[in-house]
Amino acid sequence: YQYLSRYKQNENLDKFTFLPGTIKGTEKECLACLMEFCGRRDPSWTELSNFTHFLDFQLRNCEKSVFCSSVVGQEFHGF
Repeated sequence: YQYLSRYKQNENLDKFTFLPGTIKGTEKECLACLMEFCGRRDPSWTELSNFTHFLDFQLRNCEKSVFCSSVVGQEFHGF
């Protein structure tokens, strides 16, 4: 949710890394945002769960990737 809400507000995600304990937003806002980005018109709880698990997995890998680091970002703008 933290990434999606910032993406929705056109914030730069290149320098953002989620830190536990720094959660912003309410449960209602989170659910609305997840439903918006899920890609299903009326998602079930299972579909939302699968979407969040997949997104979490991808974002964790992205945060660990050398290709998404600030060092590479300085050399290859927009990469």
